[in-house]
Order: sequence, then structure tokens, then C-alpha cells
Amino acid sequence: MEIPIKNGFYFYVLLCHDGSLYGGYTVNIINRVTTHNSGNGAKYTKPSSRRPVQLLYFEQFENQHDALSAEYKFKHQSRQKKIEFLKLKNVSL
Repeated sequence: MEIPIKNGFYFYVLLCHDGSLYGGYTVNIINRVTTHNSGNGAKYTKPSSRRPVQLLYFEQFENQHDALSAEYKFKHQSRQKKIEFLKLKNVSL
């Protein structure tokens, strides 16, 4: 997976060290994953038991609203639905 260098509106999914999945929004994927791995990204990824995180999936959107909507939808699904979403995107855990 080639990570984009230029900024945009992205929804992304991380695999945490404890096996959990985290969905987020960013305008710069490289910086955001680095921030998560430093323990400063989000309350969810702050505990050392969840780090390091690995970028599993990202999708670029035309606008912030659509990227945030994708994040919201992902976060409000069961783990099984999240796994099914990733399988549909050809992402294996």
C-alpha cells in the first residue's frame, strides 16, 4: 500500500497492537500514524498496550464531510462488521 504524501481528506483504519481496530480522519496520513505511534494521536491509541499501530486501510475523499462520515460509520459498527468492511476492500488482518 503506497501512502500518499500530499494532503487531502482521508478516512483510515489502524490495527492496534492489542488486535483492536481504530478508524480515524486526517488530512495527512503519514503524520497522523506517526502521532498515534508516539502516544499523542487519540485517547484510544494512547495506552502503550495499543501501540504500535499499523495502517491497514485508507480512502481519500473530495471533502472533509465525506471523510468524517466514513469515519463515523466505521466507528459505530461492531467488530465483525468492521472486519467485513475491510474484507470487501481486500484488506486482510
